[in-house]
Amino acid sequence: MKFLLFTLVTRVPDPTTGRLPGTRERLRDVVAQARLAEDLGYDGFAVGERHEDPFLSSAPPVILSHIAAVTSRITLFTAVTTLSLLDPVRAFEDYSTLDNLSGGRLELIIGKGNGTAQAELFHVTTDDQWDRNHEGYEVFRALWRSESVTWSGRFRPALTNAKALPRPWQPEIRIWHGSATSRDSVELAARHGDPLFSANVTNPIEPYAELVRHYRERWEFYGHNPADALVGAGTAGFHVARTSQQALDTYRPIYEARLALARTLGLPVVFETLDDFVTRSSALVGSPEQVIDKVGRQHEHFRHEVIHLSAERDGRPEIDYLDSLALFQTEVAPELRRRIPSRPLTAGAELVPTETAGVAS
Repeated sequence: MKFLLFTLVTRVPDPTTGRLPGTRERLRDVVAQARLAEDLGYDGFAVGERHEDPFLSSAPPVILSHIAAVTSRITLFTAVTTLSLLDPVRAFEDYSTLDNLSGGRLELIIGKGNGTAQAELFHVTTDDQWDRNHEGYEVFRALWRSESVTWSGRFRPALTNAKALPRPWQPEIRIWHGSATSRDSVELAARHGDPLFSANVTNPIEPYAELVRHYRERWEFYGHNPADALVGAGTAGFHVARTSQQALDTYRPIYEARLALARTLGLPVVFETLDDFVTRSSALVGSPEQVIDKVGRQHEHFRHEVIHLSAERDGRPEIDYLDSLALFQTEVAPELRRRIPSRPLTAGAELVPTETAGVAS
């Protein structure tokens, strides 16, 4: 199994002190988290994309390019790239540049995005976001694979023998399709033989497991080998400590702050208590043995090979935060890697740049 640390670069008051960090401070924290992830042995670091408060993650390729400059091994993920909002040619140029700067350490998770801000800022609505996501994917993939693309569609000007630069480092890039509940993303992933990344955050795991089952069914429908299907899954929360009680005591203020924020914003509350949240959600809060067992139970439903874990300190004392990240790598990750084989991420594969491979150059 592979493990990513993940951030949406939220900028909110510290749940224990009430202090709101500055924008520059918050972005520098993310870079430090990525360096720490590499030092501790995590496989990847993922940056989401949002375009509204309280997030500072509107420009993942910029953040990831900075991270690429201060790391050397860790795979760099987007989670997700909202192709429904982006011009696919511009997105290709940004991510191809990042692919070169990182030496081919890039993987994308794409999705339609969510939130009201995208309709206000980009004039993308629920009426057209799926079609825009699909079209953006098709153009982006074509540009990555070929230096000469002729194409026409609904949402951007046509391309005629278009050559987008720079050419990417990787001849082929792995593109995951992120989904919370949508079968549209599942259909697109299965049709093109791409992996699926289940959000697996808001609800109990059953609806996400059903989505993954549907993905595998559609994968076979399109004639792909069932053994080649690849699934990742998110987690709703993360803190590992030596004992269950230590983990619960440390995580409780984080949970209560999130619960209060959800109620303030009028968001639905799925788990009313911390105990219910830890028991029924995808959260990994507990001792190393409890976390290993819970991931194993989830794997029975998902058969996933990759999971993402929150990179955020969320108001925890720094020593507890660092101990949790380190304890996961020393006592949880080795056992899960032993129990659950997984295919390599980009950074673990032998990469040949397109210029020397003779592909799309």
